Amino acid sequence: MSEHAQTTHEAEIDHGNRSTTPPDDAFVSYISSHWADRSEEPPAVDPVAVATATRRAALGAQFPGERLVIRAGVMKQRSNDTFYPFRAHSAFAHLTGWGSDAEPGAILVLDPLAGTAESGGEETAANHTATLYFRERAGRDSDEFFANPEIGEFWIGARPSLEQVAARLGIPTAPLADFAAGDGDRELDDPELARAASELRLVKDAYEIAEMRAAVAATARGFAEVLAALPAAAAHPRGERVVEGVFNQRARLDGNTVGYETIAASGPHACTLHWIRNDGPVRAGDLLLLDAGVELDSLYTADITRTVPVSGAFTDVQRRVYEAVLEAADAARAIVRPGIRFGDVHDAAMAVIERRTREWGLLPEPDGVAYYRRYMVHGTSHHLGLDVHDCAQARREMYLDGVVEAGMVFTIEPGLYFQPDDLTVPEEYRGIGVRIEDDVLVTDDGCENLSAAIPRTADAVEAWIRAAQTGA
Repeated sequence: MSEHAQTTHEAEIDHGNRSTTPPDDAFVSYISSHWADRSEEPPAVDPVAVATATRRAALGAQFPGERLVIRAGVMKQRSNDTFYPFRAHSAFAHLTGWGSDAEPGAILVLDPLAGTAESGGEETAANHTATLYFRERAGRDSDEFFANPEIGEFWIGARPSLEQVAARLGIPTAPLADFAAGDGDRELDDPELARAASELRLVKDAYEIAEMRAAVAATARGFAEVLAALPAAAAHPRGERVVEGVFNQRARLDGNTVGYETIAASGPHACTLHWIRNDGPVRAGDLLLLDAGVELDSLYTADITRTVPVSGAFTDVQRRVYEAVLEAADAARAIVRPGIRFGDVHDAAMAVIERRTREWGLLPEPDGVAYYRRYMVHGTSHHLGLDVHDCAQARREMYLDGVVEAGMVFTIEPGLYFQPDDLTVPEEYRGIGVRIEDDVLVTDDGCENLSAAIPRTADAVEAWIRAAQTGA
């Protein structure tokens, strides 16, 4: 048994200077006794258990005869003796179905069945046996129960038993102390295993698609609540924080948390692609760019952006820019179907961006240089699922140059950003940033815009703001 196997937290903390728990035997005996019996009834099997078994078999088939170790990860230290909320590694969540309540330090091990090393990688229903190791809750007769602020139930709440997790996830469990690393183990720091686990998520199964729909629906509720709160945001010197707080509250009510740090960018801040300070004012006459997504307890997340006029109406220039971005988004979505190259989606959007910026007289004479990329430096699409930028370890030939398949979920998010000090554009454009981002599901003959219910056209956005603030 290795010390590493027992690790649940990134750092070991000495609490000796803070602890005032009486150390004598009499107190220990008293605090360890007179507790009501706990219900040990096993929970129902989670619906995801069938899907995760299929995923594990598909991954194992790529590594016949090899032992695969998928760690959930540990609690990350924030400062001194405080830690960030735990979120399991996405590959671990995908292969186990254990989401927001996963135990830090847990390890999924796929041990090869005898004879699979000679299978030549042929897919079989059972090529490995799975065991899920985690640090089980301590009995109430132990010091850990009341004296350990990192894992003790007195401090962090009830924790599951091995039997309960096994019943719920359909995976045999064992104490974390029983795990022993082997010299030939493949772990997620191995590029080949990380790539395979990432590519396994490129096409979503029915359970994942249902979760994505739910994440988008929760995100839509958050966006509507932000619009209703725009007057309050405009009245506060840090109005962007009001926007962030309103959306993040919805994420906590309907899910686990936000899928990534919310971008609440008003006015010229919308030209900063990853503006997450969110400490600026929300002024009438400006645009508010909200890029946000709810992460469910299953850890699946949406990723949606809408750009809205704070005062409820676009100016002529704002509308011109907005409608160009909408045209680019619609052009990209129109080509999505099985069989195209993933990168073609970006190319379709950028063709519109180039044409419109050239029509406006913003670009030098054509000479083969993509000058229009000055105003949109990011890509148009990325895969979406357990990670906001899902499947990131996939090979380029499976991702950017890959063939689009039914069941894929990805974003379409063109934008135009005219920095406030950009002398290549007329003054009326400076400080305007617009992005429109939707989450699409590839179907057998096209795609479905999962976020279509969130208003997109300029007229619909203006009507949406009016309705949100009047209750009409």
